[in-house]
Formats: sequence, structure tokens, C-alpha cells
Amino acid sequence: MTQTKPDASSSPMPDLAKAEVLIEALPYFQRYAGRTFVVKYGGHAMGDAEAARDFAEDIVLLKAVGINPVVVHGGGPQIGQMLSRLGVESTFVDGLRVTDAATAQIAEMVLSGAINKELVGWIAGAGGKAIGISGKDGGLVTARKVTRTTRDPDSNIEQVVDLGFVGEPALVDTSVIDTAVAAGMIPVIAPIAPGEDGATYNINADTMAGAIAAALGAARLFLLTDVAGVLDGEGKLLTDLTPQAIAKLREDGVIRGGMVPKLETCISAVESGCEAAVVLDGRVGHAMLLEFFTARGAGTLVRAA
Repeated sequence: MTQTKPDASSSPMPDLAKAEVLIEALPYFQRYAGRTFVVKYGGHAMGDAEAARDFAEDIVLLKAVGINPVVVHGGGPQIGQMLSRLGVESTFVDGLRVTDAATAQIAEMVLSGAINKELVGWIAGAGGKAIGISGKDGGLVTARKVTRTTRDPDSNIEQVVDLGFVGEPALVDTSVIDTAVAAGMIPVIAPIAPGEDGATYNINADTMAGAIAAALGAARLFLLTDVAGVLDGEGKLLTDLTPQAIAKLREDGVIRGGMVPKLETCISAVESGCEAAVVLDGRVGHAMLLEFFTARGAGTLVRAA
């Protein structure tokens, strides 16, 4: 049976335009072949099947052109939903969920179980070969307990707040990632890790991704979030920042709220071995590819200097 070639005029993008897009991306393919991209994928985007499909396709494309993607995922909303279903109330300090032993078990179940394997499935559906792991596997991450201090408004005395089983990476051993990548697989990592005390700790996914990006000497750390990036006082996107510029913007009150810890993660990563970090809107279809493989970009890039 003879197959008819599709009419180019009916295509959403003319063939020549498609070719020009590929040519524009070629220098980036060549420059970063064999390098590693660490991508933090947030919990909110996971609830949208179309967004998840776009994300999986992006990750598989990166692998296909010779870049090694490593995915670190969150899952805060899904953990919250499960806790609500079980009648467990949550409290937060500086955006971190206070985590008792029961909450830690639920967090591990949701992160390392349902979410991790669902994301592995999305990547497989896009034609990739992914492997789901957590910080526990292969000694990837050893955590240390996180504490926070608050100041009593009446006495003005600082008090230490016990967050329970909330941790941060103290040590990263990338051996298990290196083995997976060498086997042609895409690591998908849940932000759960053991401490030296043997307990299991829940780690903020941004923090986990930043530590892994630094340990791998990644070419890029992508933090996919729900805003376009860092905006100036007039609401315009700032496309290039350094730690010094970020400090000034914080002093001026331009950077505040939830963007502060994300940029702290970016600064820590780029000052510890990652080439550059990007904060961008994960709700935009293929935003990661637009940021990296086009001259116009799509997000805020953070470099050490």
C-alpha cells in the first residue's frame, strides 16, 4: 500500500521552520553532549496529565540528543492529600512540613511509591528507560536533621523548633546515578534519605536537587516552579542573575517569600560545582527546552559570577 506524504501546508509548523528550530538547537546539542542536567519536577505539575506528558517527552529528548537527565521530584501536595485522607493534620515552619514518625512513613510511601513510579511510567510511555530510586538506594544521600529557630514575640527570645524527621543532604555519593546513566537509564529520585542515626528523613526536593547537581558537577540545574522566574519590581522577568545581584534584590525586597529558598538552592549549587541553575515555569509546555535550546530562553539563569 502506497503511503501519502502529509501536505506541508496543513502542518502546524512549516517544514522549513521546523528545520530552522533544529539548526538553532544544534550548537547546544554539540556543547552539552555527555553532560548532566538535574531537573527538579514539582508536585503541583504532576497532577496535570498533559503537563506530565510534556515533561516526560522533554526528558526523553534530552537523553536522545546525548545529554544525561537526572530527575528529582517533589510531592508536597500529594503528601498533604494523603495526610488529609488519613486525618493527620500538618503544620509548617518556613515552608517545611513538621514531620513526626507517622508522617515520615506516609511521606516515604507517597514519594518513593506512587509518585516515583508514576513518573517512571510517564517517561517509559514517552520512549525512555527510567529507574526510580530514592536517597536511600546505593547510599546516594545521607541526611542530617534540620532545625529552625523562631523568636517569641513577647519575650523576644529565640526558640529552637523541632521539625521532626525533616532533613537536608549532608553527604552525596553519586555512584548509583553514575551506574544508572552508564546503563542508558534515566534516574528518577525521590527526596527521602537515611540519617547517620538510621532514621528516615524527608528532604525538600529543591534542596535535594541542588545537592545532587553540585555533586555531579551538572551543566544545569532546572527548578521547575509555578512562576515565570525571578521578576523585578515592575513585574518583568530577570533572565540573568549572580549571587551578588540576588543579595541586592533581597535587600531591596524584590525577592521574597517562596522564591528566597529556591534562589538559595541555586546559589549553593553553582558555588559548589554546578555550572548554572535556572528557575522557570514548569506549567509552560516544554519550557525547559525553550530555555535551553533557543536563543530567547525562558526563565531566570543563575551563575556563580
